[in-house]
Amino acid sequence: MHFDLIANDPHSAARAGVLHTPHGAIPTPVFMPVGTLGAVKAVHPRELKSDLDAPIMLSNTYHLYLRPGTEVLEHAGGLHKFNGWDRPILTDSGGFQVHSLSDIRKITEEGVKFQSHIDGSAHLFTPEKVMDIQRSIGADIIMAFDECTPWPCAPDYAEKSMRMTHRWLDRCIARLSETDPKYGHEQALFPIVQGSTFPELRTRSAEYIAGKGAAGNAIGGLSVGEPEEEMYAMAELCCTILPKDRPRYLMGVGTPWNLLENLARGIDMFDCVMPTRNGRNGMLFTRDGIVNIKNKQWADDHSPLDPGAHSWVDAAYSRAFVRHLFQSGEMLGQQIASLHNLGFYIGLMREARRRIIDGSFTTWKNALLPNLKVRL
Repeated sequence: MHFDLIANDPHSAARAGVLHTPHGAIPTPVFMPVGTLGAVKAVHPRELKSDLDAPIMLSNTYHLYLRPGTEVLEHAGGLHKFNGWDRPILTDSGGFQVHSLSDIRKITEEGVKFQSHIDGSAHLFTPEKVMDIQRSIGADIIMAFDECTPWPCAPDYAEKSMRMTHRWLDRCIARLSETDPKYGHEQALFPIVQGSTFPELRTRSAEYIAGKGAAGNAIGGLSVGEPEEEMYAMAELCCTILPKDRPRYLMGVGTPWNLLENLARGIDMFDCVMPTRNGRNGMLFTRDGIVNIKNKQWADDHSPLDPGAHSWVDAAYSRAFVRHLFQSGEMLGQQIASLHNLGFYIGLMREARRRIIDGSFTTWKNALLPNLKVRL
């Protein structure tokens, strides 16, 4: 796996590149649709590939471990064979999911003991076990096991957690060196920078992660409730330290304006459940603002769902029809909205890449940002 840096925006830290993986090349910047259990909710994989041309999918170690389980995945020949997705896959390590189970987990130096959210059964995730699970899943990019600190948190807790995340990273690296990939292709480990919103901790963590020489690096522990400006400041700080010749992945972010602002600070890769989750609740992202398709104002609006047309559904269906589907409880409404939002996010990154290459990114971004936040 290697990363080719193609262009830098002359007026910001935004970059365009190509990340080469065993299952294909990923043009960056890129938004990765979240297929937690190996499938993106309400979106058929064929549409994800042929209509949206998504270059990569993200899945989750914690959820795939619980079901269908590593034995099933290994019998299938890995997640690529199991779900039929022949493009790159990235798997999160489960650290954020464990963070969200605060009432049914216990964190120690060994790892994290937790209860399944499905049946209450007891499990232990150690850095070694998480690496073994990701070997069984077979993703192209695998994430180190980390602790995602809550916000706000005390500086001493953030430092203690960061130090443990670093020790866990060393154990992840050691485990991978002792094991081989299961399906004939290499897997690249991305370490994760932590440190909450404390600049001194983020600096130390980014320096530690940069020293590992990984194929790519991630920034975690943001978009967990902190003000947007703090998120931007921490991302920018990390990008000044992490290697310029490796991709930088900001985990779990976010709104369309979050993506553009963080792109300008040097981030290359993003993921978030927002486009599909919000879509299933009737929220559509457009260049002209956010549309709540359930609102009565769209009941007799027979214009296209989105004149911007990032997916075939945008021109095929009217706002009135999609509102009708939501009002009627028809599942198709959720499918259309999810496909639209993913198309918007992926298309936004695709255009940002073109703008970075031709030098117009900053002007384009600054003109677009105010419109994105308007509530229609």
